[in-house]
Amino acid sequence: MFVIELSTRKVFFAPIKPQPDGDYMKQAAKILTDYEDGFLKGKRYLIHDRDPLYTNEFHNILKSSGVKPVKLPPRSPDLNPYAERFVKSVKEECLDHLILASVKQLEYAVNQYCEYYHHERIHQSLGRIIEPIHKTNEDAEIVCIERLGGLLKSYHRLAA
Repeated sequence: MFVIELSTRKVFFAPIKPQPDGDYMKQAAKILTDYEDGFLKGKRYLIHDRDPLYTNEFHNILKSSGVKPVKLPPRSPDLNPYAERFVKSVKEECLDHLILASVKQLEYAVNQYCEYYHHERIHQSLGRIIEPIHKTNEDAEIVCIERLGGLLKSYHRLAA
């Protein structure tokens, strides 16, 4: 389960569980709405598909923190294009190229992809803006940043 902030394309993954159930979803809702540093802090809506895992308890936890859950109509992937595109990106750019044997390996790969996605991958729909990790010097040497053994590469100038 992941949540994406549309304005910045920031992505948050809930802990991975092979067979999620209602208890997992309640815990994910609590993590997302944590008062101090929850990803949904200050957000008004959570748009989600019609998966039966989004139970009344899940909705009640969201509502109690001021987030209104919005369920998409049946068979309407075009209404959530940013999430659909993120799923396609993470699969094509990362997961389709790896053979993963455990949940721990999957979590590592997803975390590495998220670091790449947030700090190194160019987002054309945001005006080609990326969030730099640190300030750079225009005259500095260009270096290659590799993740997952070179599967994910990006090129940046060294820090100033």
